[in-house]
Amino acid sequence: MCFFVLFGGSGNLSMNKLLPALYNLEFGNMLPEGFKIFAASRGDIAEEEFRLAAKSSASKYSRFGYDEQVWERFEGRLHYRKLDFKDIDDYMKLESEFEGLEKLHEKPVGRIYYLAASPGYFGPIVKNLRDSGMSNGNGSYRRLVIEKPFGSSLASARRLNREIRGVFPEEGIYRIDHYLGKEMIQNIMSIRFTNAIFEPVWSSRYIDNIQISILEDTGLEGRAEYYESSGALRDMVQNHIVQLMSLVMMERPKSLDPEDIRDQKVKVIKKIGGITPEDIDRNLILGQYTKGAIDGKKLEGYRHESGVAEDSATETYTALKLSVANARWKGVPLYVRTGKRLKERLASIVIEFKAFSSIYGLEAYKGLEPNLLVIKIYPEEGISLQFNMKKPGSFDKIVPFSMSYCKSCEFRKFTPEAYERLIHDVFEGDSTLFARWDEIEGSWMLIDRILDCKVRKRENLHFYSAGSSGPEEADRLLEKDGRRWWK
Repeated sequence: MCFFVLFGGSGNLSMNKLLPALYNLEFGNMLPEGFKIFAASRGDIAEEEFRLAAKSSASKYSRFGYDEQVWERFEGRLHYRKLDFKDIDDYMKLESEFEGLEKLHEKPVGRIYYLAASPGYFGPIVKNLRDSGMSNGNGSYRRLVIEKPFGSSLASARRLNREIRGVFPEEGIYRIDHYLGKEMIQNIMSIRFTNAIFEPVWSSRYIDNIQISILEDTGLEGRAEYYESSGALRDMVQNHIVQLMSLVMMERPKSLDPEDIRDQKVKVIKKIGGITPEDIDRNLILGQYTKGAIDGKKLEGYRHESGVAEDSATETYTALKLSVANARWKGVPLYVRTGKRLKERLASIVIEFKAFSSIYGLEAYKGLEPNLLVIKIYPEEGISLQFNMKKPGSFDKIVPFSMSYCKSCEFRKFTPEAYERLIHDVFEGDSTLFARWDEIEGSWMLIDRILDCKVRKRENLHFYSAGSSGPEEADRLLEKDGRRWWK
């Protein structure tokens, strides 16, 4: 049995992502026996009203669609409890209810506490879980799942971690980054370590550069208050991009044990370089979108969005050149970019291999397009490999060809959503796809060093029109190195 307590259970994240993911697990008969969901929020909502809203969300967002029999099973697990996140009495009432249910089953029941509330409530929720006795295992597990952002700086992240670790052990904390649940992210290690054509050439001897892109066509989506204090560096680079970097550039772990994998990721994060003031002046581009259009729809600039200061210096785009200071990656630049209100929605990792002529010194092969390995995260999930061949019908003309595999095209309905996979891993106690504290700490040290080098000021911003590909300076970041961005 398991009690799944969803703090912020009536919010957008819960309704749009978490409850549909749990419904999908019900569809696949993957929920634990006796599993019960308690959505806890401040709203005064009748349980039946909550169930109707959850039904609508499951119908809209589930990859399986609505099924009456599945819904009836799932609805029986759903409960709603009004709870003031700062009121210890509400926690005591909930604990009393759980104790009563445990007596009926004559044994302690495992619990998962999922923090999908606003970050400002993380500390008070954990404190009240302790003070009410809800964090005490009494012979069964207690697991805490915490959404990003995990702090807003190194100091605030350390403070939050102290509060949480004072109540839950590290092995009971699941710091969730939904990107790590995406199918192609999970495949990065498989691509590297199970294919003999890749692992032997996965080093500076054969790889010219690595590019990570996470581009969005959306704007703030009602998150102006959060984004104004965050910006692209904190919102995307600190978590998603640093996690992708560590997976791509880590050494082979000695086993598939979660701790062995995370040990190797941390080693990469600690070796990320290229962050002196001189480096940042040359290699960091900050941008902010102005008015423009996407698909013919006119859009306001960032400073005219509701809730944004009219003179805001918050970056909505960043491009950055980094490096990893170890023997495997010596001399290999890592280029990252992320931004909002761009012309396309795209997330990918591109491994650009060195030109054949630069490795073997053969003049005849100069000028050829490089080999590229592209790991596609969205909108299409898959992989492509660009290689050179003689053009059919010609005598000696060499041209690039691409061999692609679209995983999402073939298995879309059978591929679990990111949250679906991650929530199931919490059930199983598998922390492989969750960030350990030293990963979080290392990534915040990186971001704080970057921000210390280049204070967020208006004169540091490069403006770009909504619906464009971003500031031109981001292209020049690579052009000065004789390179270009790949899709």
